[in-house]
Amino acid sequence: MHAELMIDADWILPVDQANRTLKQYSLVIDAGRIVAILPRAQAREQIEAATAISLPGHVLLPGLVNAHTHVPMSLLRGLADDLPLMTWLHEHIWPAEQRWMDEDFVAAGTRLALLEMVRGGVTCFNDMYFFAETTAKITAQAGMRARIGMIVADFPTGYAADAEGYVQRGLELYEQYRDHPLVRPAFAPHSPYAVSDAPLQRVATLAEKLDVPVHIHVHETHDEIVQALDAHGQRPLARLERLGLVNSRLVAIHMTQLDPAEIDRLAVVGAHVVHCPESNLKLASGFCPVAQLRAAGVNVALGTDGAASNNDLNLLGEMRTAALLAKGVAGSAAALPAKQALRMATLAGAQALGLDAEIGSLEVGKAADVIALDLSDPHTQPLYHPCSQMVYAASSHQVRHVWINGRHVLCNGEPLLLDSDAIVARAAAWGQRISS
Repeated sequence: MHAELMIDADWILPVDQANRTLKQYSLVIDAGRIVAILPRAQAREQIEAATAISLPGHVLLPGLVNAHTHVPMSLLRGLADDLPLMTWLHEHIWPAEQRWMDEDFVAAGTRLALLEMVRGGVTCFNDMYFFAETTAKITAQAGMRARIGMIVADFPTGYAADAEGYVQRGLELYEQYRDHPLVRPAFAPHSPYAVSDAPLQRVATLAEKLDVPVHIHVHETHDEIVQALDAHGQRPLARLERLGLVNSRLVAIHMTQLDPAEIDRLAVVGAHVVHCPESNLKLASGFCPVAQLRAAGVNVALGTDGAASNNDLNLLGEMRTAALLAKGVAGSAAALPAKQALRMATLAGAQALGLDAEIGSLEVGKAADVIALDLSDPHTQPLYHPCSQMVYAASSHQVRHVWINGRHVLCNGEPLLLDSDAIVARAAAWGQRISS
């Protein structure tokens, strides 16, 4: 059998149904797809590869899926720390965006975020921000995979004057990227408190027609619940249900305030929850009941949120925090085992974005979104269990190689499609401008 690439590694964590750990196996890639996963000796007998890479001490795993981001907001990293959500938003972030946010801001912030994410093993992300067509274009040029949000809000910005303006810009984005191999659109109404009933109903109708996910912040804080009850006489999730949005397309972000009936309803309709533990901790927003959601059968993915509130886009770190926090919240050391934390950061994220037929696990026929992490590093020695060591001890600098759709985009820790020096210099210039 002829193939373009064969990668030998000491371990493979395919995140398949059996949750296997494969030792001394080879992964074979051709035309951007995984065509074989075989024991090393068998692979060498059966496969004639144009390129063969040997990675002793490394583990191969699916590319990480960051299921909630605001990538241009990387330029606001550290601008307003140690504040509650609404103070952070209304008094600092939204005013800064009103003053500075334009296409150049979005381009510089997107490039900085993509550089950080690819160096940390993220191959796919789900974004919500303004000037989405700029983020989409840069993402495609960088060879990364994404759902780019068709954002909707009631308030005016430099991107659109009102909800109808946002919807129209979103539909233009959809037409441009509906068939793109890497970059695909999704609706992204900001939140129940930032979008009124009529635009939310329109999003529900269009999302069904276009068959795209709906990515929205919801049940993020206790204050959000209180304000929703005062304004609408309903909790936000109930309002979204009334408007036709609670279904299998819903990608609900944060979800720190849930009662048992809401958890059961999410499970029944097949909705998805994206847990952002570090952002929620930093903003004191509350704790997502991950163990209860998973026990009910709800698909729970993992996201970093934006670097303005995290303050990084390190999904490896997010896995560790999610696993530890779930144990503390549930009062059980077994609440979120390492293999399930890895699944949240890979296959569960792909499922939430409707991309699990393509990515999220290393299986024959799927796209070759693959990362190689060096476990010979002192951070992960001695090594007893590769998955546990990766979740609880590994650092992002140990990601040495990344392939997206079979294309090598990170080699020995160095990005191949992004100019690191130029990106960092541009971000620093923006920082000086914003702080002046």
